Amino acid sequence: MSATAAAAAVPRFATVPEERSSARAAGASGAGHTEQSAGVFNKVLILCVGNICRSPTAEYLLRRQLAGRDVQVTSAGLGALVGHPVEGHAMELLQEHGIDASPHRARQLDAQMLREAELVLGMERRHLAAAARLAPEASGKLFLLGRWLEFDDVPDPYRQPRQAFEDVYGLIERGVDSWLRYL
Repeated sequence: MSATAAAAAVPRFATVPEERSSARAAGASGAGHTEQSAGVFNKVLILCVGNICRSPTAEYLLRRQLAGRDVQVTSAGLGALVGHPVEGHAMELLQEHGIDASPHRARQLDAQMLREAELVLGMERRHLAAAARLAPEASGKLFLLGRWLEFDDVPDPYRQPRQAFEDVYGLIERGVDSWLRYL
């Protein structure tokens, strides 16, 4: 991939520091590319409401996909159930896929988190709108998890049967996979 093609692959409106985009362009051809190569985004924040179902699921799936890379992945909620672990069905699904999310504790989103993140992925358009109101300067780095796919919003499975969590897990997994080429 040429430097021009690498730059074109970056989501529109995203700001990419020059030194990282150059490193990405150099490594994208495969020559000298290692698991430790610098990506386009090194600090990813994932949003939902309670930070106990969707965003931690996406956080831990993305962490697994990026294992060995220097990318920090965190999550937070717009109305977080602060201090709570991952919801039971969501935790079961993660465990069934070999992921231990037991360290997770829900965190409340704040403007500083949005400023520090290089990429912010929300589950719903309203999450992105709320984040933009909280930190307008972060607007250019706010995107839907499903941006590259045929779905926009990832529905909230909270307090629904396990089947709803399974459906949402599948959407989140596809959404995470669709972002890997940019990280």
